[in-house]
Amino acid sequence: MANHPTHNLSDLNDRSVEIFRTIVESFLDTGEPVGSRNISRHLPMTLSPASVRNVMSDLEEAGLITQPHTSAGRMPTEMGLRLFVDGLLQVGDLSREERARIEKQISKDVKNKPVEDMLTEAGELLSGLSQCAGIVLTEKQITRLKQIEFVRLEPGKALAVLVGEDNNVENRIIDIPNDLPPSALVEASNYLSSRLQGTTLTEAKVNIEQELKTQSNELDALTTKLIQSGVALWSGENNGKKSLIVRGRSKLIEDINAAEELERVRKLFDDLETKSELVNLLSASEKARGVRIFIGSENKLFSLSGSSIVAAPFKDSDRNIVGVMGIIGPTRLNYARIIPMVDYTAKLMSRLIT
Repeated sequence: MANHPTHNLSDLNDRSVEIFRTIVESFLDTGEPVGSRNISRHLPMTLSPASVRNVMSDLEEAGLITQPHTSAGRMPTEMGLRLFVDGLLQVGDLSREERARIEKQISKDVKNKPVEDMLTEAGELLSGLSQCAGIVLTEKQITRLKQIEFVRLEPGKALAVLVGEDNNVENRIIDIPNDLPPSALVEASNYLSSRLQGTTLTEAKVNIEQELKTQSNELDALTTKLIQSGVALWSGENNGKKSLIVRGRSKLIEDINAAEELERVRKLFDDLETKSELVNLLSASEKARGVRIFIGSENKLFSLSGSSIVAAPFKDSDRNIVGVMGIIGPTRLNYARIIPMVDYTAKLMSRLIT
């Protein structure tokens, strides 16, 4: 076999694929390296342990499996896991009972529940079902609006204060024309509050932009400018803030016994604390159509080695992606079960938000 790493299954013959699959499935099941004698017992064809060892040696040379210590056992590398997930993994579907359980937990009392609470519950649910940490990244303000005010801070700067129906308050500093009179701030606040009440930010943006096209002559030019800059800001065009919800971190340390594993999770906790790199990583998932899987140090963004993320985007009523949810856990995940679980929960959340 060539000395360069193998990146697709067509480079492997049937015997190598079966042995590789057996090693990965055994590792995902037990977390332990598996030896040639054990592998030969589980193969659909009859091969001696010596033949198995030869193939294992080739797979190791290709960078797909590794021998963690001097025992005879092998386990997949991160590159091997990626190849398995992309080419060999048979993703199941959720049972009717599992779907019903997810729906029941998130859908109860949905009419009286702020979106943030639903998202937190979704994170807790994914954590409980996967025995990993549940993560949800969303625009901070996907609640419906109650009122908005502009407060002058200094020449050229004002504070936009948004109050949601759930009484969450968000402040953002915006640029305003230096010569803007105080009356324009009041006029803009009144204009927006009367038109935005009960709408989401996405709806508000569309409504206001349409109205400004037809009615801007009724408003002072400076007031119009203020309203336009405010609308752009809330809709997230100016790097709107993201809210990160992490649930079930303790699940990440329940199965740990080795010291180096504990150190890996400690590093992961530090990353979850700083949040910004995880937000960047999940923001990349928002652009995806379906489930995205990040395995170990594939993410150059931060020290996630030894961990995997499975994440899927969810949308609002206008089919705009407003966030992403999923799980973070060890690379030894039950991918076949977790991928459809994350996918279904994200789709359910899209339905509930609308």
